[in-house]
Amino acid sequence: MSSTKFPASHSAPVSADSGPTAPRDAPHDAMRLNKHVAAMVPCSRRDAELYIEGGWVTVDGEIMREPEFAVQAHQVALREGAKAEAAVPMTFLLHQFPNKADTAPHIAVDNRAADDQSDIHPRRAHFYKLAPSLPLEPHASGLLVFTQDMRIARKLTEDAATIEQEYIVEVKGTLDARGLRELNAGYKHNNKLLPFAKVSWQNETKLRFALKGIVAGQLAYMCDSVGLEVISMKRLRIGRISMGKLPLGQWRYLPIDEKF
Repeated sequence: MSSTKFPASHSAPVSADSGPTAPRDAPHDAMRLNKHVAAMVPCSRRDAELYIEGGWVTVDGEIMREPEFAVQAHQVALREGAKAEAAVPMTFLLHQFPNKADTAPHIAVDNRAADDQSDIHPRRAHFYKLAPSLPLEPHASGLLVFTQDMRIARKLTEDAATIEQEYIVEVKGTLDARGLRELNAGYKHNNKLLPFAKVSWQNETKLRFALKGIVAGQLAYMCDSVGLEVISMKRLRIGRISMGKLPLGQWRYLPIDEKF
């Protein structure tokens, strides 16, 4: 996996491929790669950038994804079957650190999970305008979704009441059979009925919560109501999408055939 970063901000990322390196101060006779490709094909400057970002352009035999690369005495070629296609909207699954703001993800090429099986090659367009969906419980870690795909964003927003989420909550305190029944019986908060939860023990210190339409702070409120102190919370699953063995602080792409 390449260690080159694509920043999550709107600043221009650098290439994820090894290959020729553009000098900091390009000579006056140098030409930007996108301009060179546009003249070479010929095609529009926009199509040239799509060829480059799609990995269809090589410089001295190496794939080059930087439209601003300074071409001098380099051998530039367009790979066979090249298509000037815009990047497909992407969705990322991130194992978020606890106590981190959902709106400030660290998603870059260097923290992509090594075992990501999606076979998707990162493009700079993938890392722009990532919108978070279904926020985590306050102070929780675990599965967090960032997407450019408005269909997925709408589904996770409009269907939140019907999509089951699974949390593991580490607690401190004593919970007898009666207390466990109370957790499964349904709750009211501020005279409003909270979404029903299925609660069971995962081990001696951790409870498994499965619920739909979760209200922010609900899990901590439920635990406190039966005398339990929350030590930590982690979301493992949203609908049919599980975090699996995704390492803390790393992400993977959501392939097109995986559905929430």
